[in-house]
Amino acid sequence: MTSTAEKAAALSALHVAGDPLVVVNVWDAMTARIVARTPGVRALATASHSVAFSLGVDDGEGMSVDMALAAAARITASTELPVSVDFERGYAPDAAGVRQNVARLIEAGAAGLNIEDSLAGATSARRPLAEAAERVAAVRAAADAAGVPLAINARTDTLAGSPDNWSEAIDRANAYADAGATSIFMLGLRTDQMVADAVAAVRAPIAVFAHPGYISLARLAELGVGRISFGPQILGLTLHHLAEATAQLTARGEYPAELGYRYEL
Repeated sequence: MTSTAEKAAALSALHVAGDPLVVVNVWDAMTARIVARTPGVRALATASHSVAFSLGVDDGEGMSVDMALAAAARITASTELPVSVDFERGYAPDAAGVRQNVARLIEAGAAGLNIEDSLAGATSARRPLAEAAERVAAVRAAADAAGVPLAINARTDTLAGSPDNWSEAIDRANAYADAGATSIFMLGLRTDQMVADAVAAVRAPIAVFAHPGYISLARLAELGVGRISFGPQILGLTLHHLAEATAQLTARGEYPAELGYRYEL
C-alpha cells in the first residue's frame, strides 16, 4: 500500500507547466472509484461545493471541519490514487487552527489540498495578504511536521471580482508560493494573455478552473498551466443526466441506453 507521503510526493510532481494535471472533481467514495479507474487518470480532487451539497449543506464552510474530514477520509480510503481535498478556508479563524486542522486532514489520507484567501466566497473581500500567506505557511508547517510533502494548491480570488487587480493577484500568488504553496489556483484568468502573463510572473505552476466557453484544454497546456480542474460542474453534469433520465422514465418513455449498465464498485 502506498503511503500518504508517497502519494503527496507523486501529486506534487504532477504539477508541471505545459503538461497540466487534469482533475475531474469528485465528492464521495462512489464517484472517486469511478473516476480513479478511468484510463489516464493520475490523481483525484474533491470540490467542496459538491461535497457539501451531497451532505445537504451549503458551500462556503457550511460543513463543519469534522464533516469535511469524514468526507475526505471516505474518499481517500476508496482509491490508491493521490487525492487533493478542497479544504475551503481551513475551517479555522487563525493560522494555528488551520495548522491543527491540516494535521487531521493528513491523518485522513489527503495528499494535497486547496486553501483560499477570500473571506466569504470568490467575489468577497480577501484576507490581508500577510495573514493569508501565514495560513499557507501553517499548512506547510503541518505537512512538514507530519513528514508529508503535501501538494498545496493555494487559491487567490483577487481577479474573480475584477480583472483590474492584477498587481495584487501576482503579489498574492508569489507570497503564497514563497510560503510553501506547490501551485497557485488563480480564479479570473479570462484570456490567453492573462494566463500566459500569470505563468510568466508567478513562481509556481498555475492552476485554473475550466468551463464551457473558456480557453480549450489543449490551449491551456500550450500556455503553460500546471493544473486544470472543473469544480462543481462535474456534479452539475451528473445531476443533469439524472434529471433527464428521471423525466424520461417518469413519462414512461424509452429506457435510457445506460440504464442497464452495472458499475462495479
